[in-house]
Amino acid sequence: MKKLLWLDDIRNPFIYTWLYQYAPGFKGEVIWVKSYGEFIDWIQENGLPYMIAFDHDLGEDMSGFDCSKWLVDYCIDNNLDLPRWVVQSANPVGRDNINGLLNNFNKVRSSK
Repeated sequence: MKKLLWLDDIRNPFIYTWLYQYAPGFKGEVIWVKSYGEFIDWIQENGLPYMIAFDHDLGEDMSGFDCSKWLVDYCIDNNLDLPRWVVQSANPVGRDNINGLLNNFNKVRSSK
């Protein structure tokens, strides 16, 4: 079964239209993690999900951008492609930083 890892400290993916808005048509299990630590723990225990939905501002010392940097390192260390992703952050700079990092990783990986 496909899994979507929803990283957000506030937005509950099971209410309102968050999933419809950011992962339209997704069919599978949604796992909600609210912090950098929960994000890392889930991936280390379960492997990469099919898709990740990133928030940037997590209300703690670490951000969704920190999670995306950790994810890139994890993929490099394990010779893995990134899962699909979307960024649902209301922070436009944070959203651009996450997308930029992950897109650049994909460009470098596909050129090898």
